[in-house]
Order: sequence, then C-alpha cells, then structure tokens
Amino acid sequence: MAQEHTITELIPGKLSQEGKRVYQERLQAVLEPEHIGRFVAIEPNSGRYFLGDSGAEALIAARDAMPESLFFLARVGYPAAHRIGGHALRERLG
Repeated sequence: MAQEHTITELIPGKLSQEGKRVYQERLQAVLEPEHIGRFVAIEPNSGRYFLGDSGAEALIAARDAMPESLFFLARVGYPAAHRIGGHALRERLG
C-alpha cells in the first residue's frame, strides 16, 4: 500500500511554512503573552506542541512524545527561534 504524503516529509521549506502557519493561526494567541521567550516545538500535522526553556528542551520533549515526527522550532513572541551574530561574533570579525 502506498504511504500517504504528509508535510513532515523532507520537502524543502514545507515544514517551516506549515509550522509558521500553525503557530500564527492556532498557537500565537494561546502562548503569548504568558510564555514569551520560551521555545515551542510544533508538529504541524497534528498541531501538537511542546514548550521548553531552551530549544533543545522543547525538541527533546517533542521527540520523546512523537519519535517518528519532525518539528518546527519557534521562540514565543519572537520572529525567529535564534539570532545569528551578536557582540562576540562582531568582535571576532573585526
């Protein structure tokens, strides 16, 4: 029997696109402002989510509960889960 395609397959950009959509449409109002700054791992097919104080903590909880799934990681109240750069990087680059 052919396996049904889901968004958790490795389709470039699809996991991110669907994860952002689930966050914006279903989770943003639920998680903000109470959990600002925490990390959330979202399984887009089901909408299940897992919170943590770090990205690793959220992803470990998600993976423990749903080991066969892929997750979108976001930071509650922020446009991205992590930022690139910062003071230490600027110092090294001169």
